[in-house]
Amino acid sequence: MGWITATLVSGPARRALGLLLAVTTIALFLLNLRRAGERTGRLAERLSNSEKTDEIQRQMLDAASRRPADRDALVERLRDGQF
Repeated sequence: MGWITATLVSGPARRALGLLLAVTTIALFLLNLRRAGERTGRLAERLSNSEKTDEIQRQMLDAASRRPADRDALVERLRDGQF
């Protein structure tokens, strides 16, 4: 296949074709970098949201572990002013 293009394409046309291929390669590389950056940004945002959710769940579990066992314990805590 290479010998066909070599015989059919003249010197200036071959140079233009090589330049076009180089420009296309660079453009595709830059587009791929942009897509990778967007993907990284989305993953970072997802991680941040996950960390916030985990922190809220930890706080809820901590509060649940300190809750009064029954109504009598709740009344005692209210009387002591610890609630």
